[in-house]
Amino acid sequence: MALTLKQQFSSPGGILKFLIKHNTIFIFLLLVIFSAFISDVFFTSVNLSNLLKQVSGIGIISIGMLIVILTGGIDLSVGSMVALLAVTFAILINIVVLPVAIVLTILIGFGLGSVAGYLVAYQKMAPFIATLALMTVARGLGFIYSKGSPITFKTPGGEFMSNFANNSTLGVPNIAIVFFIIVIIAMVMLKYNVFGRLIIAIGSNEEASRLSGIKVSKYKFLVYAISGSLAAIAAIIVASRTNLGSPNMGMAWELDAIAAVVIGGASLNGGKGSAINTLMGVLILGLIGNILNLLNVPSYPQQVVKGGIIIFAVLLQRFEKK
Repeated sequence: MALTLKQQFSSPGGILKFLIKHNTIFIFLLLVIFSAFISDVFFTSVNLSNLLKQVSGIGIISIGMLIVILTGGIDLSVGSMVALLAVTFAILINIVVLPVAIVLTILIGFGLGSVAGYLVAYQKMAPFIATLALMTVARGLGFIYSKGSPITFKTPGGEFMSNFANNSTLGVPNIAIVFFIIVIIAMVMLKYNVFGRLIIAIGSNEEASRLSGIKVSKYKFLVYAISGSLAAIAAIIVASRTNLGSPNMGMAWELDAIAAVVIGGASLNGGKGSAINTLMGVLILGLIGNILNLLNVPSYPQQVVKGGIIIFAVLLQRFEKK
């Protein structure tokens, strides 16, 4: 490894190539340093805790998005599914015991993701169209079931979830711990598990994977089902933070999830990406929002900055290939 690094730095443009290859980590570190310079409150426990809480929900669906993108697909429905599943969880937690409410919400998320997976894998529908349709349906159902109004938690189980979502363990927000656990599971799965290696192979060359005997349709179906399940977990923790389920939750989260995956270096063509880099992408997006909030920048210019960051990340990927 040391020899490899020496060779990289000794070759013409070696340092630049090294920085481009590991751009996600360097951008993250630069943003941390910049944040520390512009604000005295950045490194306070309150600010860091709030930052982790804010990114955890989007981070969880970003892992689901990564798994889908690795196969060459896309899932535009996750933001709307978060809204529908948050409403679903709020309804369930008021009528059944907490463990049942959690399990049923995740199963419903799995079912919703399975619908998209079936359309893409077995009906050969374009992922963009299938998940766009599901996005519209899920958001509409969220408004129907909630009658357009937030549904509050009214049971001891709801109080327990609210306390869990808003408290910390050893200084780390509980919901961030949930997010980190999911990242670790995804990292192990993609690097050491057969399932992870197969979905990467499908994204790299679907036809070659099919000819080699891999059941491509089965795995493409499963990645959308997993994405739906992770959207359910995100919905549970987001609803628990606010003690209610609202059909307005998760607005444009699918775009933030895609942005985090792309900033993390994943290819939208499939076959390239990692859980740890997606984590970095989520944190980078969170840091950008945090910095702009500390600078009192309005929300609309923040969207412009995020768009610019995405373009920059994609251009870096092109330089990396050269």
